[in-house]
Formats: sequence, structure tokens, C-alpha cells
Amino acid sequence: MDYKNAGVDIEAGYKSVELMKKHVQETMRPEVLTNIGGFSGAFSMEKFKDMEKPTLVSGTDGVGTKLKLAFTLDKHDTIGIDCVAMCVNDIACAGGEPLFFLDYIACGKNEPEKIATIVSGVAEGCKQSAAALIGGETAEMPGFYPEDEYDLAGFAVGVVDEKDLITGKELKAGDVLIGMSSSGVHSNGFSLVRKVFNMKREALDTYYDSLGGTLGEALLAPTKIYVKALRSVKEAGVRIKACSHITGGGFYENIPRMLCDGVRAVVKKDSYPIPPIFKMLANDGDIAEESMYNTFNMGLGMILAVDSADVDQTMEAIKAAGEAPYIVGSIEAGEKGVTLC
Repeated sequence: MDYKNAGVDIEAGYKSVELMKKHVQETMRPEVLTNIGGFSGAFSMEKFKDMEKPTLVSGTDGVGTKLKLAFTLDKHDTIGIDCVAMCVNDIACAGGEPLFFLDYIACGKNEPEKIATIVSGVAEGCKQSAAALIGGETAEMPGFYPEDEYDLAGFAVGVVDEKDLITGKELKAGDVLIGMSSSGVHSNGFSLVRKVFNMKREALDTYYDSLGGTLGEALLAPTKIYVKALRSVKEAGVRIKACSHITGGGFYENIPRMLCDGVRAVVKKDSYPIPPIFKMLANDGDIAEESMYNTFNMGLGMILAVDSADVDQTMEAIKAAGEAPYIVGSIEAGEKGVTLC
């Protein structure tokens, strides 16, 4: 008896690392001091010592049951973008610049080509956010996961000068809410999605004119990464007063998280286009509107609050970064919370 007969192929692990190296290398930043394959990743903070009070911000998350679609469609090259996005978007909406990322893949059987494909998506997410992929772990766990399934999670660290932290403390009545469009469902609410739609391959491969593609393509579309857009706003000289990454819990849970006491967010539902996939979800699942806004991002992946005098400059900065912004509401005096109208 040996480890391979027990279900863990060490040689496959070595091959996975070799296959993913080219993808990892494309994410490198000058501050990275170690090579892939070591016991840890080292990252120099020399560049940030000129900040008044350099402050680390971090985020960790996984992809959730969206992975089930990747298994069914046997498409694994974009799911890593979701993993990175869920972490770096959280860092960015606190005002941070993502520095580096580490991933964790647990699988029933290590298939080196599949693992490398997953990591290629992680690397793409890192490139989109200018974060270095400085390490990770692939754990082969036979008997714990089915052979053709895996889980994917990650961890990111960023930096911000303490004075530039986005906290919501400066919010006041009259501030304007600007939303950035999502690519679709992103990576939240898939336990409900999988109850509404038939998750068989044939159903996911069905083309819909309203979606402009197949159902599977619409659902598997990777989460947008808003790091570049938020950086563009900052570089334009605009002070972002508050910011919310619209993830699990939709509008009702996430928007209040960016507010201080004594103010309320008012969002106009008709102020931006809602992607067709959400209308299909509501209709096919007979889901009440309130539940939709309490579960999904409904077409807005990030919402930020700025002073009314900074609206035009903010909109232009977001557009310059390649994202679609919409004026979606305002801040009013009142009990902390959100009103949809």
C-alpha cells in the first residue's frame, strides 16, 4: 500500500504546479520576492512606507454552488475569476489596492490539466485587479469529494493609507448613489438559481434570444472586478464616501453596511437596466420582487456614494475604466437602511 493506492497522486500534484506556472507568472508584481512552489509567499512593503499610515485590508471568499454549473458544463477557465472578484472587490470598496492573492483548491482527484485551467482563471482575475498570485494549495481528498468535483476559495490582502479608508462616516443627506453594472448573477444566490432552472446539460446549452446566448453562458459569466474603476475614481480626485459590493443578501443586506447612523439610502429601481437573466429567474421561479432584491445583485455589482458636486467626474472616471455607471439614487436623513422605489 502507498499514498497513490490510497487515492492521492503526488506526481499529479507536481504536474499541476508545472502546468500552472505560466499562468501564475503573468500576475507577478515587482514586490513579489518568492517563486511558486515554496512554503510561503513573500511580498515587499517597501513601496508603501511613504504612506502616512499604511493599513492592510483583507478579504476571503469562495465561489459557492456556482461551481456545480462548471462541473455540469465541464468549463473551468472562468470560475477562478469569480473567486478573485469576491475577495478583491471587498478590498477595493474599502479603498484598498489589492496586492496579492492565494487560492485553495480541494478536489476528489487531481487532474493536472483541469487544475491548471482553474488556476488560469484565478490568474486572469489577478491580472484584472493587478494582484499577484503568490501562492496556493491544491488538496487531493479522495472519499471526501467526488472524483470530478472540487471546491475553490481564496484570500487577498491589500493596502490603503488610513486616511483614504472608505468608511461611510462622512455620508450626508444629498449625497448621490452611483451604481456599476454587473455581468449577471455573479457568484451569489446559486442555491436558489439551481432550484429554479433545470441544471441538466441540455437545458444549460439551450439558447435564448433574450439572453443573447445559452442559459449556461449567462449563468457562468464571471463576476465583474471593479478594482480598476474604483481606482480610476480615486485618481480623478474624487473622495468616495461609502461603497458597497452587492453580493449575497442583495440590496437589503449589503447597502446598509456602507451607511452610518442617521442616513438612509434611496434607490430607484428604474434608474438602470436590469439584465434579462434576473427577469427570467423571477418569472420561472415565481420569485417575489422583494426576494429578488434580497438575494441577487439585480444588475448592480457595486454601489458608491459621492458628493453631488462630484457626480460628473465620477461617472467619467468609471466610464474611462470601461464600466457602465448609473445614477441610481441618493442619501437621505433617516433611520439607517435602504428604500427601493
